[in-house]
Amino acid sequence: MQVSIFVWHMKIVFTVIGKTSEPFISEGAQLFAGRLTRYISFEYVELQDVKGGGKLSLQALKEAEAEVFLKFFQSGDTIVLLDEKGKEYHSRGFAAQIQKWMNTGPKRLVFVVGGAFGFSERMYAAAQSKLSMSKMTTSHQLIRVVFLEQLYRGMTILNNEPYHND
Repeated sequence: MQVSIFVWHMKIVFTVIGKTSEPFISEGAQLFAGRLTRYISFEYVELQDVKGGGKLSLQALKEAEAEVFLKFFQSGDTIVLLDEKGKEYHSRGFAAQIQKWMNTGPKRLVFVVGGAFGFSERMYAAAQSKLSMSKMTTSHQLIRVVFLEQLYRGMTILNNEPYHND
């Protein structure tokens, strides 16, 4: 049986601030990022940490991180913040939401993980959506693997592949 894969003509970008120091997180992120390229144009971007960020107040750090993100975004991006105040989905609902975002026709659908202390108000204002992965707090490092696995799961659901079990 031949399975046809539908590849969309937009790019999904997953962007985070700072590199991870944990090899298992890097390896997991690379694993799912590689799998995602079967379905979509995909880019995993680690933006540079704010220099001297540990010496800043929390608000000043969030503002400095916002500057880094805002310089990265492009006109016409659909920006989705991974945020505890965002909307939660089950896996099939998330897949359906991915399809809705893609149907709006952005050149890039950009998912964003902020620093350890979240986002500034300017980031909330720049975003079109907020997505919560859980009611529980997940580290801004570990969420990289968790989100990429869920994005991969969503792609397999949209392509009627057997990865997801209901």
